[in-house]
Amino acid sequence: MPPAEGLVVHHSKIHGYGIVTARRFRAGEVLIAGDGVLYHDGDDFDDTYALVLPAVDGGPEFAADAAADEDAVFFYDLVDQTRWINHSCAPNTRVDSRWDPEARICRTWWTALRDIEVGEELSYDYAFAAEIAEPCNCGAPTCRGLIVDPDEVDELPEHLRPLYRPTRAA
Repeated sequence: MPPAEGLVVHHSKIHGYGIVTARRFRAGEVLIAGDGVLYHDGDDFDDTYALVLPAVDGGPEFAADAAADEDAVFFYDLVDQTRWINHSCAPNTRVDSRWDPEARICRTWWTALRDIEVGEELSYDYAFAAEIAEPCNCGAPTCRGLIVDPDEVDELPEHLRPLYRPTRAA
C-alpha cells in the first residue's frame, strides 16, 4: 500500500514508529483509511496492532457471535501504515468503523478531532485490558499514566497501580 497523501511514517517521540502530518488537516477531515484482517475472539494471532470492535460491526461473519453475546467482539488486525498511529490521552484523531456489505469488509478511517498542523504526530485514545496495560508516554498534560481501559482500572496488576493517574482537567 502506498504512503497516504500528506502523512509520513517516522520514528516517534511517543513510541516506536508514528505518523506525522506533511500538510495541515482541518477538524472533521478524514486523514487515512485503514486495512486489515478480521479475527474472531479466541483466534490465534498477534493482536499487537488490532482494533477491538463490536461483533455487530463485523457483518455476517460475526452475526452469530453478536446474537449469542451482545458484548462479543472481533479483532481487526491492521496491516498498513495505520498500525503506527500511537495512543495519546489527548488525541488529535478518532477511529471509526463500519461493515461494508457490498465489499464484505470492515471499513476503518481516522478523522481529525481538531485542526492538525504540519509536523504533528497522529494519535487516538485506545486502551488495553488491565492485565496487559502499559505505561503511557504520550506526554499530554492530562496523561493517565497507563494505556488501560478505564472500566478495568480496578483490575490493574499491583505493580502498575502506582502509575495510574485518574483523568484530571488540563
